[in-house]
Amino acid sequence: MASHSDLRSRLRRAMRQRRRALSPREQRLAAARLAKLVSRSRSFLRARHIAAYLANDGELDPAELVAMAWRLGKRVYLPVLRRDRSLRFALYRPGTILRRNPLGIPEPVNTRLLPPSRMDCVFMPLVAFDTQGNRLGMGGGFYDRTFAFLHRRHRWGRPLLIGLAHGCQQSPEVPAESWDVAMAAIATDRGFVATGQTTEQTRRIV
Repeated sequence: MASHSDLRSRLRRAMRQRRRALSPREQRLAAARLAKLVSRSRSFLRARHIAAYLANDGELDPAELVAMAWRLGKRVYLPVLRRDRSLRFALYRPGTILRRNPLGIPEPVNTRLLPPSRMDCVFMPLVAFDTQGNRLGMGGGFYDRTFAFLHRRHRWGRPLLIGLAHGCQQSPEVPAESWDVAMAAIATDRGFVATGQTTEQTRRIV
C-alpha cells in the first residue's frame, strides 16, 4: 500500500503534468476568465492589500487580475522567501525591480516587507485542490509555514486565503497533513469552488 507521502507525490506529478499540458492559448483564456470572475467578487472588491504571485510551471496566471487591482488603486504584494523558509510580502507595482531568490523565483528588492497578517486577501498558487479546501503545493511548505497562525483562529478573519487553479487541477481528495493550512475558497477559470465554509463566510468571499 502506498504511503501518505507517496500519494501526495504521485498527485503532485500528475497535476503538474496536467497544467503544463495546457497550450499558451488555453492559458491566456483561462487567465482572462479568472480575472473577470475574481474581480467581481466581494473578497477582491473590499480588499486593499492583496498578495499574489508570478506564474510559473503552468500555474494559472494572475497577471491580468493584478493589473485590475492596480487600476483600482489597490496595493499588490509578492511573496519574499526568508531564511526560515517562511514568507513575507513586498509591495509590487509597475516598474518594481525584481531579482531571483535561491529557488529562481523573482522577488521585489530594496523594499519594506510586511507580515502575512497585514494582507486582506492572499491569492495562492497550487498544484492540486479538493472541495474541503485542502491544497497541495510544490512541496516546500512555504505557505503552510507562513500561515500556520491561522490554525489558532476560531473565527473568520483576514487574511482570506484563496487558491487559484485551473479547473483541471481539482482532485476528489488531497491527502492532507496536520500542518497544512486549508484555503477559504478556490477560484478557477470555471468559477469559485465551495470548500465547506458556512454560508456567511462564503458570502464574504464570492
